[in-house]
Amino acid sequence: MQKTSARLLALLSLLQTTRDWSGDDLARRLGITSRTVRRDIDRLRELDYPITTVKGPAGGYRLEAGTHLPPLLFDDDQAVALAIALQTAAVGTTVAEDAARALATLRQVMPPRLRHRIDLLRVTAVRPPAAADDTSQVDAQVLLDLSRAIHAREELRFDYAPGPGGPADDVRRVQPHHLVTWHHRWYLVAWDLHREDWRTFRADRVRPRTPTGPRFEPRELPGGNVSTFVTSRFRGNDGTTTDWPCRGEVVLHLPAADVAPFAQDGIVEELGPHHCRLTLGSWSWTGLAAALGRFDTDIEVVGPPELAAAFGDLAARYAHAARTTGPVP
Repeated sequence: MQKTSARLLALLSLLQTTRDWSGDDLARRLGITSRTVRRDIDRLRELDYPITTVKGPAGGYRLEAGTHLPPLLFDDDQAVALAIALQTAAVGTTVAEDAARALATLRQVMPPRLRHRIDLLRVTAVRPPAAADDTSQVDAQVLLDLSRAIHAREELRFDYAPGPGGPADDVRRVQPHHLVTWHHRWYLVAWDLHREDWRTFRADRVRPRTPTGPRFEPRELPGGNVSTFVTSRFRGNDGTTTDWPCRGEVVLHLPAADVAPFAQDGIVEELGPHHCRLTLGSWSWTGLAAALGRFDTDIEVVGPPELAAAFGDLAARYAHAARTTGPVP
């Protein structure tokens, strides 16, 4: 019985790869006869694995998708990777509760050697702090509805709630293309049919309407792929490049080691024990000047002139703010 069980698991592991297997190939890989392969295939079918027979000169077998989830087989590395992924998903996400339950189920059936590896690699995903009234959690059904429209390439109508203090809900009609996550939020990337331009919509503010619209032919995203487009848009650019629209260079009177942890995607170059050069980008020159000012040290602008002008504008604003005291009339 032990040999039969081990053989069935080995057979299932082969069938789970994305290919068709002939009976002869399976017999050679497992070191058994073709008759034993047929008998083991029947045993797996009795366990509700949907294995179909492939027609052809040599014949063969294929593991199909079934109407329900049968038992799955993972090797050691796959099981560890899955457990780590579930630990990461089990904090502050739409599927957090389901991920936590799945992780508990997986850990329960793991052999001791794998359970020990998982315990050593225990991961805690920390969700960024949010405001007390944060309502950015997305309904899982909304994600499914958006994904279905994207997959079917069908136009979508939805009510789009504004941000705090914004106007009333707006009805949008779009061609949905991608669902993405950015800084722990879900976004829909779509071609807005009314505005005739690409837009990103926060998924937690989307309320899909039914039915969906006609099918459409997908457009090509600016930048060539969704990663470039989304990164570009959130950096205040046109969607074709991941570069910041404003980029400047300064010398800070601080050691490079003190600046590097807070430079984000900037480039830090050591100039001496107490000086460093920092090249940083931002969505505007004023935003860049403000970001550099947070290092709380003397700053020398290397370039360009627009950055120096932005420091001058900020200095005037801050001087004005320093003179304004007392209650607002």
